[in-house]
Amino acid sequence: MRRLRRTQALRELVRETDLAPAHLVQPLFVMAGEGVREEIASMPGIERYSISELVAEATELQAAGIRAVILFGIPAQKDDVGSGAYDDEGVVQMAVRALKEAHPDLLVIADVCLCEYTSHGHCGVVRDGEVDNDVTLELLAKTAISLAAAGADVVAPSDMMDGRVGTIRHQLDEEGHADVPIIAYSAKYASAFYGPFRDAAESTPEFGDRRGYQMNPANADEALREVGLDLEEGADMVMVKPALPYLDVIGRVKEAFHVPLAAYQVSGEYSMLKAAAQNGWIDERAAVLETLTAIRRAGADVVITYYAKEAAGWLG
Repeated sequence: MRRLRRTQALRELVRETDLAPAHLVQPLFVMAGEGVREEIASMPGIERYSISELVAEATELQAAGIRAVILFGIPAQKDDVGSGAYDDEGVVQMAVRALKEAHPDLLVIADVCLCEYTSHGHCGVVRDGEVDNDVTLELLAKTAISLAAAGADVVAPSDMMDGRVGTIRHQLDEEGHADVPIIAYSAKYASAFYGPFRDAAESTPEFGDRRGYQMNPANADEALREVGLDLEEGADMVMVKPALPYLDVIGRVKEAFHVPLAAYQVSGEYSMLKAAAQNGWIDERAAVLETLTAIRRAGADVVITYYAKEAAGWLG
């Protein structure tokens, strides 16, 4: 077996898993203001951008070979029903229009959730201390329609409400957006690895947690049921989140369904790698490319990662 490992050329010749910038999606945080770039303390190297700075960052991403971004918004004000999420003049809606005008070839994916926009930090409308699934569905559909009308190429519901893919698909079709695909966060786990994102998006729940609607990390069969339901409801692509702790789930989903599959290397995964690298404990480039290759090897067609821009540079 060692004969084909002897030189770099031989190793590349028999390489089984490809990793290229085209496989990567860069998450971006957009906020109100002018000329703003705010570093996120728990995510070194990642920033919040005002819209003009977001457009400038997109120029650099495209130059690096990144073809797709996913947007998360930090509104100036929040309320109990997350109205900033479906405001036609909301920060993400305005960012989508600006990005598509400046970079028409850039694929703009818009996250669909209420958690960044609610004063309580939960992903839906809270009634009597619980998230009301069915009331939330209508607001998620309004959000998806607003984002599609602004020019988003793809909408990506991340809330984990039951039935939200079917509701969003129906409303998009009714409102003339039948060509807008849905990437469903189908197997989204109640993970300990989301902490830095909640700092970045200011979306930490004010009370309780999200275990009532996000998945139990102990369950894998349940992920297959979630994916199957989302596909039946009209999802065009499904997602497993987080990525590295759930490589087995990525593999099982790909083997069971053979549909386009995304995996999200989340904020905690990024920050652990970045912290270890900054302390000189790992070779950052080698470790990052190894993890991204592992996610691809497990079965992910697309990897959403905060390392997309850097990795694209390393991949050349």
